[in-house]
Amino acid sequence: MTSDAQKLPTGFGRLWTAQTVSSLGDGVSRAALPLLALTLTRDPMALAVVAAAGTLPWLLFGVLGGALVDRWDRRHTMWITDAARAVLLGIPAAAAVLDVLSIPLLATVAFLLGVGGLFFDTAATAYLPDLLGRHPALLERANSRLRGAQTAMSGFAGPPAGSALLALGRAVPLLADAVSFALSALLVRSLPAVPRPVPQVRESLLRQARAGASYVFRDRLLLGLALRPAVGNVAFLAVETVLALFAHDRLGIDTYGFGLLLTAEATGGLLGAGIASQLGRRLGTGTALTCTAALEGLAILGLAAAPNPYVAGFALAVCGAGMGATMVLGPSLRQTIVPAHLMGRVASTSRMLAMCAAPLGAFLGGWLATAYDVRTPLYAAAGLLLAMTAVTATMTSNRRVEAALRRTADREDRAEDIPTDALISA
Repeated sequence: MTSDAQKLPTGFGRLWTAQTVSSLGDGVSRAALPLLALTLTRDPMALAVVAAAGTLPWLLFGVLGGALVDRWDRRHTMWITDAARAVLLGIPAAAAVLDVLSIPLLATVAFLLGVGGLFFDTAATAYLPDLLGRHPALLERANSRLRGAQTAMSGFAGPPAGSALLALGRAVPLLADAVSFALSALLVRSLPAVPRPVPQVRESLLRQARAGASYVFRDRLLLGLALRPAVGNVAFLAVETVLALFAHDRLGIDTYGFGLLLTAEATGGLLGAGIASQLGRRLGTGTALTCTAALEGLAILGLAAAPNPYVAGFALAVCGAGMGATMVLGPSLRQTIVPAHLMGRVASTSRMLAMCAAPLGAFLGGWLATAYDVRTPLYAAAGLLLAMTAVTATMTSNRRVEAALRRTADREDRAEDIPTDALISA
């Protein structure tokens, strides 16, 4: 490849900055929301409701959301969504000031933020390959930078900041997240428009949604890429639901220490995102994905058995490294092999499977902690992750990946003969 082929366009810098700012706000909320919930209740099931609420929009209309994104202007969808989320966060902030904050209100806000996340994340996933011309190496570099920034901000810088801001007042971290969404909306609005294909046949929204879902389920590689985060989310939400309680009751970690514990996970995630491309080149993308899956399972097993905060922090860092690499390699591969006109629907279907599994994990974690012990959800999560590794290893093997890349190259060669008036500017 030439050096010119390796250059990321100027527009990517603005997209990266927007997502970095927004991720910082998300990191603030990531630490603040469970701690806010803990100030209202010690009931694990109530905490599970708040944790699960943000994932429910994907269960209710995830695939339909992807079909809408494939119809709408993706850039406009992103900035309007972020502007709406900035306004929304003013509601719980006002409730905190007026001392009327409640678990139902937190759950409702989490649900509506999840609706916004559905549209923004799907549109961003579909916009990126259009911006980069679907170049595999560029997509890996771009996703590595995006994932690295997201990990650094939402996991490394954000959680300690969220814990510290919460000490200033319950509304402060919520307002900080609102500001981050507003800044992100302004940056995204300035992004360049990109060409996108016109649908060849005008179909109903339901038919388009079904076409996107069936495309995933018919392809074993795409299905394997979707199952990994689906099963992973059951495990990770089971852990996340009880993590604040586990850290406080079993490890003796205070509010500020909890933020540092999340920072350890983010540190590993930053490393994993940084070395993902190198792992893919050395091991092959399929083998690298299998190795990172096994690493996550073993790390959660170590977290469950951790006798002190230091071992727990190391285990979360190892888990974060596996997750960071996975979240670069998996999406980059999907963005490379999926046709542009299906990208929104395929991305939302894959994300829907992952997000729909999350409420199950949240309630599983709450139930196991209530019925048995706060460590039990962690052991169960480790078992699920290791079982998932064995099931998906052949579905995302190097052989399948290489075959999919060859088919994509053949498809793009045939597409060179399509007239240019088949494309319009967004």
